[in-house]
Amino acid sequence: MKSIWDESCEFDKREELKGDIKTDILIIGAGITGILIGYFLKQSGREVVLIDKSEIARGNTRNTTAKITSQHDLIYNTLIEEFGEEKAKQYAYANELAIKKYEEIIKERKIDCDFEKVPAYIYSLNETDKIIKEVEAAKKLGIDAEFIIYENTRAIKIEENLVSTDKGNIIANHIVIATHYPIMNAPGYYFMKMHQERSYVIALENANSIEGMYIDYEKQGYSFRNYKGLLLLGGISQRTGENESGGSYDKLRKFAKEIYPNSKEKYHWSAQDCITIDGIPYIGRYSDSTPNIYVATGFNKWGMTSAMVSAMIISDLILGNDNNFSEIFSPKRFDLSLSINNIANDLVETAKNFIAQKISIPSSEIEHIKNGDAGIVEYNGQKVGVYKDKKGKEFIVSTKCAHLGCELHWNADELTWDCPCHGSRFDYKGNLIDSPAVKDIVED
Repeated sequence: MKSIWDESCEFDKREELKGDIKTDILIIGAGITGILIGYFLKQSGREVVLIDKSEIARGNTRNTTAKITSQHDLIYNTLIEEFGEEKAKQYAYANELAIKKYEEIIKERKIDCDFEKVPAYIYSLNETDKIIKEVEAAKKLGIDAEFIIYENTRAIKIEENLVSTDKGNIIANHIVIATHYPIMNAPGYYFMKMHQERSYVIALENANSIEGMYIDYEKQGYSFRNYKGLLLLGGISQRTGENESGGSYDKLRKFAKEIYPNSKEKYHWSAQDCITIDGIPYIGRYSDSTPNIYVATGFNKWGMTSAMVSAMIISDLILGNDNNFSEIFSPKRFDLSLSINNIANDLVETAKNFIAQKISIPSSEIEHIKNGDAGIVEYNGQKVGVYKDKKGKEFIVSTKCAHLGCELHWNADELTWDCPCHGSRFDYKGNLIDSPAVKDIVED
């Protein structure tokens, strides 16, 4: 399964970290957020190192639908009601500025990336009143370098100014966690104030061309946009870990045939997004007790503009510059009390005590699982996940998530083991795909 960007975009390969190093600023995560933060800091003359557990832009960035927009569902009327007009203006201004920054960088660097300006629409088949209110709210708010990048270098542990990786240690004055979902559980406790959701996309040939970008107000509605003669049709949002029976792509395909009967599927892929409590990203200092560590997460399916907003806010914080829209995004707006520390510490211990191991189980215990299917089996008091490929080869893993020990669920559409608690994902062999976990669930 590949996205359009897998097929059409290539990056120069970077080396792995080889031993211990020191740097001024370390950014963990070389997706679009980490790269943009590094770009701004490098432009200011600071020493920057980026590391990523795999390769550049190979995580959630490659699965974006690449819409750069300040129209983020029906958010502005809600922001005015819950945070007041002044903070709502901060959010609107930040995202409008993010669009302009993308355009500036593309023009200055002469980047050929199919950047084009089109209208963004939110539609509804039923709820027009809410969209009318959103229009009025938006009007009120005024909406009308070279990096050192180490690939295949996984951050395992963060303590003050030291980051331990699987290839060596890095000492840095400033550390930015841009890993989509934060990999450090405490302090911050982001796993208690976010969940993750998956959504699915198919790219169609021979479908009608549309002007602009469209998204349904309804959570289970569809989104549409064009790209180079293809129509990108997205939807079928669900919490990570809740797709055991599969069929998400089939639902999109069925809908596509109803409205575009002559269309043909060219690509299909899925995306994963961090969803915050109030619909606003967490961008800023990781916590009060870690002033040298920064975070960018919880983009609520609007990763393109949120990545640029993160780059502006975090680079300003590190450089000591004023920023007039950082308050609305500050993680401090949900400063969890010390009363949760004991609970959180227990969960952290669960993660520490998890040991990945090779699991063996007699074939007689799993003969009921058909080729091409997966299931959870209890053997000797331990739950294990079993997947049989179409030839009958068995792949057995622990169903205990390597993050905080939640039970993993099978994702039939993507052949992965997904965590419904915090969104970590593993392939059927047990290899880590998505954070917040930092290790596999089985080792050879």
